[in-house]
Amino acid sequence: MQWVKTFHLFFMVAWFAGIFYLPRIFVNLAQTENDGAFNQLNIMARKLYRFTTPFMVLTIIFGLWLASYNWEYYLTAGWFHAKMAIIALLVIYHFICGVYQKQFADGRCNKSHTYFRVFNEIPVLFLLGAVILAVIKPF
Repeated sequence: MQWVKTFHLFFMVAWFAGIFYLPRIFVNLAQTENDGAFNQLNIMARKLYRFTTPFMVLTIIFGLWLASYNWEYYLTAGWFHAKMAIIALLVIYHFICGVYQKQFADGRCNKSHTYFRVFNEIPVLFLLGAVILAVIKPF
């Protein structure tokens, strides 16, 4: 079980590294007027999204595997249900990042750098909520 938890945490950290950094690239994409920089940032965004997506999948696989050791408890634990809701929102956030990445690649994204600065803070709040739920178990 400790190995499963270790891999779950490892892939979670790797996934979050990506979903923290990708919107920062979006800030720069929305802000730059230099075509060369824009093209380079687009390449970085595409590669980071593709690199990070498997970490999301592996985080979920190892998390469910970890929960499977005590399904009876987790299915009745309110904190776990709340944490799963946050994880579902994070998965949606991840795929929204994919939509924005594609829009930038196609030259169709019209959101401002200010929008992406705010958008970039969302996973920080989700992470805080998930950690509080997993450690404190308030419900």
